[in-house]
Amino acid sequence: MLKIFIALSLMLTVATARAEVVVQDDIGNTLRLAQPAKRIITLAPHMAETLFAAGAGNRLVGVVEYSDYPEEVKKIPRVGGYSRFDLEAVVALKPDLVIAWYSGNAPAHVEKLRSLGLPIYISQPNSIEDVASELERFGVLAGTAEIARAAAVKLRERQAELKKRYSQRPVVRTFYQVWKQPLTTIGGKQIITSIIRLCGGENVFEKLDAMAPVVTVEAVIAANPEAIIASGMEQSRPEWLDDWKRWTSINAVLNDNLFFVQPQLIQRHTPRLLDGAEALCQHLETVRSRKPRG
Repeated sequence: MLKIFIALSLMLTVATARAEVVVQDDIGNTLRLAQPAKRIITLAPHMAETLFAAGAGNRLVGVVEYSDYPEEVKKIPRVGGYSRFDLEAVVALKPDLVIAWYSGNAPAHVEKLRSLGLPIYISQPNSIEDVASELERFGVLAGTAEIARAAAVKLRERQAELKKRYSQRPVVRTFYQVWKQPLTTIGGKQIITSIIRLCGGENVFEKLDAMAPVVTVEAVIAANPEAIIASGMEQSRPEWLDDWKRWTSINAVLNDNLFFVQPQLIQRHTPRLLDGAEALCQHLETVRSRKPRG
């Protein structure tokens, strides 16, 4: 009887592994795979990280530069950078799935891969819920649905806790600075705007449609944010954040509300985004504590 049970279990496992996979990507394309992918290439660092979180890191055969989390991803072959990946290197690795980044990869290069017959999934998570959904879809694509589903549940629960704690707090008008030259911020559709809202803040440039619009110093002065939060490119506070100290008419400067959040935690569309959210929420609480009491 035990042998029969084991045989049936093995048959079920094989059948599951061979079952057709059907998933809709972030731009509405339906992707069909004859079976879960075993050789995956990701064309942006955040997608490699999310794939690991979905329990499918061992399916990765190629990643792009700056894919550095978790530690295991550093051992995986590189196929160039996300803005200019190596087409030949991608093809040479014989992937059965390529995960591309809608707003980061060159469309012509992605279409070239598609024309060569490679299955393409287009990723563009613009909210925390999108990250949770992507975890689940990556799990389906890679055959690790149970692990991915648990990770998504944990992410949603953590988001709900942050929302309960901060979303009804007094609004803090916030300027988020991505880079100094050109002076770059985030628009309303960018995922960091949803983090600011989660923390009870308001992106002073949320009405801009571009994901990473360039603005002027004069526009920031006119918006008069209560908090200025910078990320930059490194793990340490960018020196240029203190350049704002000369503009003492800005409330954020007047009250010394110039903050830093590590870019790896808040600028990558991964489950670690909520680590960045925790930091940002705490900064906005500091702003609230410094407001004069009337």
